[in-house]
Amino acid sequence: MADELPERDALTHLDALTHLDAQGRARMVDVSAKDVTAREATASATVRMRPETLRLILDGDAPKGDVLAAARIAGIGAAKRTPELIPLCHHVALSSVEVRFTPGDGELRVEAVARARDRTGVEMEALTAVSVAALTVYDMLKAVERSMVITDVQLESKSGGQRGDYARD
Repeated sequence: MADELPERDALTHLDALTHLDAQGRARMVDVSAKDVTAREATASATVRMRPETLRLILDGDAPKGDVLAAARIAGIGAAKRTPELIPLCHHVALSSVEVRFTPGDGELRVEAVARARDRTGVEMEALTAVSVAALTVYDMLKAVERSMVITDVQLESKSGGQRGDYARD
């Protein structure tokens, strides 16, 4: 039975796993001792599609309506619901979520910036926002092109917190 696992003392290589208790059970990390600081994270994703599909977005001619408006709202809403979707993720008092789009050659880059003053970071909120925004782009255009590909969902940068800043090279 999972609740009867031996103490983890013998498994020293797992000591750094913060989401497991001494018996190896999942737990939410206690952040109550952390300082409240300004946190920011930027994430991105890419939706690859045929140039003519991208043109529908840019010209506002997609059959289901304004693709970018729907995807922006979906991404912001998803960031706010991240703890409901990702197990063990803390509720964070988001102060801002921005979702932006940059068209390229047969692709649409989705970028989200999440900000908060809290005890834990907002990386998961930014990643959730770009993921759901990209999925919404797909949903809004799937009748036109089912071969679209969502790719390169990644953290671009983060600031604040004990571990300091990070920026993708």
